[in-house]
Parts: sequence; structure tokens; C-alpha cells
Amino acid sequence: MLMPSKVKYRKQQKGRRRGTALRGSSLAFGDFALQAMECGWLTARQLEAGRVAIQRHVKRGGKLWIRVFPDKPITKKPAETRMGKGKGAPEGWVAVIKPARLIFEIEGVDEKTAREAFGLAQDKIGIKTRFVTREVLESVR
Repeated sequence: MLMPSKVKYRKQQKGRRRGTALRGSSLAFGDFALQAMECGWLTARQLEAGRVAIQRHVKRGGKLWIRVFPDKPITKKPAETRMGKGKGAPEGWVAVIKPARLIFEIEGVDEKTAREAFGLAQDKIGIKTRFVTREVLESVR
């Protein structure tokens, strides 16, 4: 699973997920992409499940890029613990997702296959997304 090899601080504050993505909203590598339509946190497990679903569907044809990285630690206190006594221990890692951010990119497959593969990945990640092509993103600009 994806996680940073080393971080400066073990624990982070929650932060706010407002506004749209400044970076990572244009196709850089592939021909088709899965674009986020709402804010959210994607866990390392969700990203891995999406990646596996895509690669199983395209049967190792084409090249896949994961455009986000889970670098934010999420903490959790043990069950049935009273209030106070500090912040909980790091539990997992998430990637902060804002609207318009591209999550996956793919090339080397036809549009129908890419659309079906991203449809499977869409079910694995818990935020609203849409399928975009290079032509769609260029027409928006």
C-alpha cells in the first residue's frame, strides 16, 4: 500500500477541504482520466482497490498512472477510551482530494475499455468522479 517512507511530523491536523484543485487538474500522462467532482479523503486502501480493479479489467494492457499520493496521517483513539489524554495514534494514510483533481490516468487502451475500467474503480473510491478525455479537458480551457 502507498505511504510515505518518512515524515517530518507523525501527526497532522485535519485541515479544511475547500475550493478546487490548483494543480493536478490537467492530463499530463495518459489519454483518459478519472476526475474528482467533490472534496474528500482517499485512503491508501481505496486507491489500491481502485488500481487493482482497473488493472484487472485492462488485463495488463496500457499504462496506468496514480496522480495522488496518501501523505496525510490519520489518527484514531482506541475504542471505549475516555475523552482527553491527547491525540490518538496514527492509524492510516489518506490523500486530500479537491474537485477537478485527476486521480487515475490511463493510456494504451480504447475509450470503451477505459470507461469500463474507471467505472469499476469509481465504485471502490468513496467520492463522486467523472470520466474525462484529453479533448474534454482542452475544450474547457
